[in-house]
Amino acid sequence: MTTGRVHVDWSLPYLVFGVVSGAGARRMNGRAFIMPQTIRGNYPVKKNADVIADNPKARHNYYIEEQFEAGIVLEGWEVKSLRQKRLQLKESYAYVRDGEAWLLGAHISPLPSSNAHPEPEPARTRKLLLSKAEIRRLVGAVERKGYTLVPLKAYWKNNRAKIQIGVGKGKHAHDRRADEKRRDWQREKRRLLKRSV
Repeated sequence: MTTGRVHVDWSLPYLVFGVVSGAGARRMNGRAFIMPQTIRGNYPVKKNADVIADNPKARHNYYIEEQFEAGIVLEGWEVKSLRQKRLQLKESYAYVRDGEAWLLGAHISPLPSSNAHPEPEPARTRKLLLSKAEIRRLVGAVERKGYTLVPLKAYWKNNRAKIQIGVGKGKHAHDRRADEKRRDWQREKRRLLKRSV
């Protein structure tokens, strides 16, 4: 293995560190470089900081086979309520009608200080924003294969509210019991391993 000089290019918007010669180097502007990397600050990142609401019952009641990220059409008071995490997805579901996807049953509680005119509807049907190709895939899964569209979670992405939609098939009661037994056994194994160490 040959080693070479390390080259730092300060003219790019991100720092590129590269080996001028050596194994695994690529040619870029007459010099050999390793893959570019961006330098980011050490900001503390909270786990699930951008999650607005979660639907834990969805994975309990359905086998989720595919997931889609959808935008959602909201009114102004709804955005303010989502900033306060006042969304409930527990009994909501999605459906496709006339080439458009809709979210039904999601409850957004209005803020007490909300001065919305007209009167806010907390459980109204909201339009989901998906590409035509994604909608065609959803229609195929729902109509031909008998799947259900279930919202899994809502979160912020680039200051826009997104809904993660899962395409799932319902579990039977014996499937749920088997999953609970498996989870209990995994929990017991971790407890035993922790105790033995």
